[in-house]
Amino acid sequence: HYDRYNPALSPKLHKEIPGPGAGCMYDLGPHVIDQALYLFGMPDAVFADLAITRPTSKVDDYFEILLYYPTKRVRLKAGYFVREPFPSFVVHGSLGSFLKSRADIQEPQLQAGVKPGGADWGIEPESAKGLLHTEKSGTVIKEYVPTLAGNYGEYYEGIYNALRHNKPMPVTGEDGVNTVTIIETAFASSKEKKVIELNR
Repeated sequence: HYDRYNPALSPKLHKEIPGPGAGCMYDLGPHVIDQALYLFGMPDAVFADLAITRPTSKVDDYFEILLYYPTKRVRLKAGYFVREPFPSFVVHGSLGSFLKSRADIQEPQLQAGVKPGGADWGIEPESAKGLLHTEKSGTVIKEYVPTLAGNYGEYYEGIYNALRHNKPMPVTGEDGVNTVTIIETAFASSKEKKVIELNR
């Protein structure tokens, strides 16, 4: 989930005027799609529901995408009418569940003038720990799991190392093409109201 409560239109007009790259799917979709593809790879098929929910909106501001894999389903959602958000990350498996809020602290730290690299940089508050409810060696456990520190800087270091030291790019052109493929397939699926298989 990438949920927000924001019934007003964005002052960034490129997000709100119909045209290439406008709307919630192109604004928030790449974030959740990229994460899913990084974790699970390209799916076999896609089903999607896109809608305009704000009365004054001219572009999609809600989406739900279902990615089909041989042994699992991955559901991606975003919307602007979610005042009380769900956990952003929910994983259910044969032995239990993991729930985690979206609490990356780096952007608020930057907005507050905190410089990257300090001892507290990218460390989420205790209240943002993920909840793991599962079994270990036949014993049911329910515990809170801290998140590793975030570091946006690693991405830029990766680009530097790719350009200067011939290392692999942190995000490849193929990664971008795969994300756009899911976006365009989601638009087609929503329009046709059907599951669309990917040709791979």
